[in-house]
Amino acid sequence: MAAHLKKRVYEEFSHVVQIPHEEAPAKKLRLSKPSKSAALHIDLCKATTSTDALQSLLQFARKPVEVESVEGVVRILLEHYYKEADNSVRLKIASLLGLLSKTQGFSPDCIVDDAINTLNNEKSHQVLAQLLDTLLVIGTQLPESPAVRQRLIEMACKHLSDTYFGVRNKCLKLLGCLGMMDTSLTKDTEGQGTSSGGARDIQSIISDYFGDQDPRVRTAALKAMLQLHERGVRIHEIIYDQACRLLSDDYEQVRSAAVQIVWVLSQLYPESIVPIPSSNEEIRLVDDAFGKISHMISDGSWMVRVQAAKTLGSMLQVSPHFLEQTLDKKLMSDLRRKRTAHERAKELFTSGEFSSGRKWADDAPKERLDTNTVNLIASGACGAFVHGLEDEMFEVRIAAVEALSQLARSSASFAEKCLDFLVDMFNDEIEEVRLQSIHVLREISTHITLREDQLDTVLAVLEDSSRDIREALHELICYTNVSTKECVQLALLELLKNLNKYPTDRNSVWKCLKFLGSRHPTLVLPLVPELLSTHPYFDTPEPDMDDPAYIAVLVLVFNAAKSCPTMPALFSDHTFRHYAYLRDSLSHLVPPLRLPGNGLDLVDSRCGSGSVESAQLFLQQSLNRVSTIQNLEAPGAQDLLNFTIRDLQRLGELQTELAGAADFCATYLRCQLLLMKALQEKLWNMAVPLCLKQNVTATAAAQQILEETYKLEFLYSGLESRQVATIHHVRLQARALQLILTARSRQGLEPLIGSCERFLQDIESFQRLFLAELPYLQDSFVDQLLELLPRLSSCKPVELVRILQSTLRQSGLLQLPLPEQIHRATATIIEPTGESDNPLKFTTGLVVALDIDATLEHVQDPQNTVKVQVLYPDGQSHVIHPKPGDFRKPGPDRHRLITQVYLSHSAWTEPSQIEVRLLLAYSSSSTSLSSSPASRLGWSDSIDGLPPPELAVEGTIPFSKPVKVLIMPKPARR
Repeated sequence: MAAHLKKRVYEEFSHVVQIPHEEAPAKKLRLSKPSKSAALHIDLCKATTSTDALQSLLQFARKPVEVESVEGVVRILLEHYYKEADNSVRLKIASLLGLLSKTQGFSPDCIVDDAINTLNNEKSHQVLAQLLDTLLVIGTQLPESPAVRQRLIEMACKHLSDTYFGVRNKCLKLLGCLGMMDTSLTKDTEGQGTSSGGARDIQSIISDYFGDQDPRVRTAALKAMLQLHERGVRIHEIIYDQACRLLSDDYEQVRSAAVQIVWVLSQLYPESIVPIPSSNEEIRLVDDAFGKISHMISDGSWMVRVQAAKTLGSMLQVSPHFLEQTLDKKLMSDLRRKRTAHERAKELFTSGEFSSGRKWADDAPKERLDTNTVNLIASGACGAFVHGLEDEMFEVRIAAVEALSQLARSSASFAEKCLDFLVDMFNDEIEEVRLQSIHVLREISTHITLREDQLDTVLAVLEDSSRDIREALHELICYTNVSTKECVQLALLELLKNLNKYPTDRNSVWKCLKFLGSRHPTLVLPLVPELLSTHPYFDTPEPDMDDPAYIAVLVLVFNAAKSCPTMPALFSDHTFRHYAYLRDSLSHLVPPLRLPGNGLDLVDSRCGSGSVESAQLFLQQSLNRVSTIQNLEAPGAQDLLNFTIRDLQRLGELQTELAGAADFCATYLRCQLLLMKALQEKLWNMAVPLCLKQNVTATAAAQQILEETYKLEFLYSGLESRQVATIHHVRLQARALQLILTARSRQGLEPLIGSCERFLQDIESFQRLFLAELPYLQDSFVDQLLELLPRLSSCKPVELVRILQSTLRQSGLLQLPLPEQIHRATATIIEPTGESDNPLKFTTGLVVALDIDATLEHVQDPQNTVKVQVLYPDGQSHVIHPKPGDFRKPGPDRHRLITQVYLSHSAWTEPSQIEVRLLLAYSSSSTSLSSSPASRLGWSDSIDGLPPPELAVEGTIPFSKPVKVLIMPKPARR
């Protein structure tokens, strides 16, 4: 029994009870930054003088303030404001209040009462002006609070009677920025500056200060009215008379603002009728405003003249006779009010005078005109554009030329009348004026036809030393109509002189003659025997095909022959051979023609081309056919890709409209083909030492895929986000292949760990950049990686490589969405041509300048991305970044690069060729940074907590054919 009890005791004492373990809650750490308001309070309390306080405020203004600290800082500033006696310190505090009110995420409605209270108690005019500026900032930040807006407007009206002009300026600016159409104020809220009783609106209050004694206040009142108009408030028509009176103000800023107000009213009320002073006549408001602004072309200030000239160009509703009066300095008869015969007879009868008969025709009706009272337009406004085009300041002349352009485009009759004036501007002393005149005449060329004397003046500019002027004139002649065959002959002779004097203008002259011939086939027809030197009875010598002048003549004739079927009968035998040669070598200048020869019609093979719709359908079918590649074995899939790439390349050559899309798709499929070859079975089923050659091939394929993806992303414009995501997907596959090959090469554990970390960063970056595109990437390589990402992040490098290898080999072809509008960036080097056998000689150790002339198509931001590469025979390579001024933009998506490259080298024994090409620079950070959190930081945000940016991959892509230039560095003479 005792043993049994002992056993029970031991059992009771040895019984184990498991108590569930409760995890202690983790302690949360809150990182608190030192309070800005406390630091500011300490600094201001330490300041013993106003200078120290001002210095503390200046230092504080340079530091950012967090949103949560703004209200505390504002309270500290207001507390010190009430204590401070120095005006400069209070002025700085008022300025800081306005800056802090702009902080993103802070609502300044909590400081409105304090700001208004300080405004009521302030005595300093400068501080008052700054406080009003702060109130304007607060009102702008609170657009949804009409009560606050009303209070601020009332405060502005209350201080409009201040004696300091700066306070009145700020009040008017506040009224212009915050006032609304339905805002009405009573006499009590307007202060002592307004004398009328009852409710008044904002516009009438502002217009009262059009006559202020200070010109700066008058200017501020006009700008406040313009601000109301910009905010959508319709300005009252009664302000027109006041604005017209301000056109004769003594202060130029007032006159300039008055011109803008008059223009605004002429656009709001163009058909309103206004009376002419001192007469019974009435005219349209837009015509009256046009005449008054035309008068300002003769203003004493050149800035007002520029403003008036620019304004005239946008007044398209003016009557034609008012418009034509600006081109004649004498007052036209239709702008003078003449009395009728009945009015003259009535005046003679009421005067009681009769003819005595002593003087012949003394009773004939006489017209007595007072030009100051009965003119429909001011005499000073007559010939406004003539005055503007003859102005001493070239800025006024440019503004007048631009205004003529805008008015002439809307009126064909006015374009014909202003033609002589624009042609005369071709002889201006300032190159910018001449260039602008040429561009203007080009814009209105559809409305005009040049006479021979006008064409002579135009062609005289071809002797200008400026290349931009000459090329702009070539562009003008391309789209200009001439009246006679003598004009065509004159244009051809002057262009040939230009070609002889400036051989670098060859391509521009040829293009000009191409359009000249196609626009005037009937005028070229009678000139053909003379131009081609043919004779009805005798054979003439065959011209030299290497002569650029003869090629220019043939370009003119062949383009005219396209629309004139009788012209080929005038050609000689060698002309047909020359046509065949030029059609092959200069197909962009010579059109396809149906030429009779040897009894047969020689039809150019290029004249037949498929439609864009059928080509686009073929492109879509090719991409759909490739999508079935998963069902094929490896050899058949590779053959299908090869054939599709070949078809797409040929499609791009035949259909220029789809060249960019076809090349883009072919490059993408080439990347898939390289990836497929690198992942073939025999490479991965063999031991590493037995497949070193295949490893090298796969490494080269991975590197080539990366280069092709950068071409896809940066060489093509118009890409959509889905296409960019597809490109990055292929790039991620290539990086995975590189990581696997790195592991197979057994280079060591350290490089493998670094490569794995970078690859995981690439996956996270892809997920962050293309989060919206992930639904379109289902069952793709990156989709599988994102599912395995937690496992990949925690596993060892060897296991990560094994997972990548199996995932990469199982991944299929990702379908490429058909691009809509994709264009490939291209460059064509015009000069140097690379055809010269004469070497460019220079002394070794010195430099020689090589002129570069190239055209760029569909290049984004060429000033920062286009570079010139010079490759020497010894392998040296120089990359030159052209200046921004070397780029010109002749048209949309087109740029022109005209620059000089300086060459230098050591002495050579014989001439050799260098290669010149254009490169397109890129940086992978340009894509990733656009979506990073750093681009969305506020004014007071910090970037301390952001992860470090990824390493940007930078490189260059050749996008022009290389041109070879023969050079010869000579040894220096001793």
